[in-house]
Amino acid sequence: MKIENKLLFCEEKLGIKLDSWQKEILEEEKNIAIRAGRQVGKSLAVSMKASFYALENDNKTVLIVAASQRQASLLFEKVKSFFVEHFPDTILEEPTITRLRLKNKTTIYSLPAGRTGYAIRGFSIDLLIADEAAFISESVWLALIPMLAVTRGKIILLSTPWGKGGFFWKCFGDNDFRQFHIKSTDCKRIPESFIEKQRSELSKLEFAQEYLGEFIEEYTQFFPTILIRERCNIEEWSKENYKRENTYFLGVDVARYGGDENAFVVSELDNDKNIKIVHIETTSRISTTDTIGRVLKLDEEFKFRNIYVDDAGIGGGVTDVLIEKLGRKIKGINNSKKSIDKEGLRKIKILKEDLYSNVLVLMEQGRLKIIDTPEVKRSLASVQFEYTAEKRLKIYGKYTHITEALVRSCWCIKDKSLNIYIY
Repeated sequence: MKIENKLLFCEEKLGIKLDSWQKEILEEEKNIAIRAGRQVGKSLAVSMKASFYALENDNKTVLIVAASQRQASLLFEKVKSFFVEHFPDTILEEPTITRLRLKNKTTIYSLPAGRTGYAIRGFSIDLLIADEAAFISESVWLALIPMLAVTRGKIILLSTPWGKGGFFWKCFGDNDFRQFHIKSTDCKRIPESFIEKQRSELSKLEFAQEYLGEFIEEYTQFFPTILIRERCNIEEWSKENYKRENTYFLGVDVARYGGDENAFVVSELDNDKNIKIVHIETTSRISTTDTIGRVLKLDEEFKFRNIYVDDAGIGGGVTDVLIEKLGRKIKGINNSKKSIDKEGLRKIKILKEDLYSNVLVLMEQGRLKIIDTPEVKRSLASVQFEYTAEKRLKIYGKYTHITEALVRSCWCIKDKSLNIYIY
């Protein structure tokens, strides 16, 4: 099926008024690389291009990938909705969460790239779309690019930038790609008040990366990007990987009112004192009861030796209830002041730089491996540092809730006795 005027179709049939750069993407024939700030409409533009391509071309294979299935599904759902709502007669069979087959024998797949790309080998691709491409591992690109060789297929990459280096960054110097750079500050759909609020809350580097779409330098980044790429190198953990001979710990960061999500990070400590971050999950701050319930559920699954909770502010109430339910395995770590044992006899001063430096050293020594997800990479990269006028190290960042839980989970390596009761 051929749509003669795609732009007119978008406006009249779909009720979408495209920006000038979105219109250019629909018409572009070359490979495309898009680096953009948040919420500018890059996913909409690419989903429309993928939909028109699948509709107008027979016997083709379209593959949508991202570092995680969740991310890949976001773009795929837009494509699927396009056909279900506007061209249901072109669908061959009931769509699944990973596949859409059309009567013209074109198929659209949505798959996670994973760490190595092993799960997506074997495809012969006519159109490859990579969402959050900056966060896809380099080994995955080695698996993906040959799939385009026979078909001479096209590539569309879209992402917020993430440091200088990697396949996505290189494509912005590659003449085979048409490059697009879109800033959130230039998007009229985003209220200026929102932009100014984000500008005031984020560091200059964070704002430049997240909203201006810039490849930033790393002068004040606590965890170097190259180190993050090297250490985020294991696949998602499953129950089959549980090892009784190893010990499991949980780090919890409790969201403040109006703050980020709650974060729960599980670490696995082996007999050689190496650590793997095997599970990460986040929840919106709904209630302290929900947070407590999530901890209890994870404890049933992993049988934690210790659970380290940020007991500042709201976290104090969560910690108190968890102590009542789980006893001495609960340890409150407030990185802004001293923590003491139940009887008030032992004083242990754990500063924020202690927690973060511990993780940095473990990463540098190769003793810490982390599951490869865009969320944990973005969180680690968001941690900034500077020295104050008093020569004190200041560690800060906007998207650090996952890292806050991670550094607590990794404190197990320092907790030598593994039975000190801290609250």
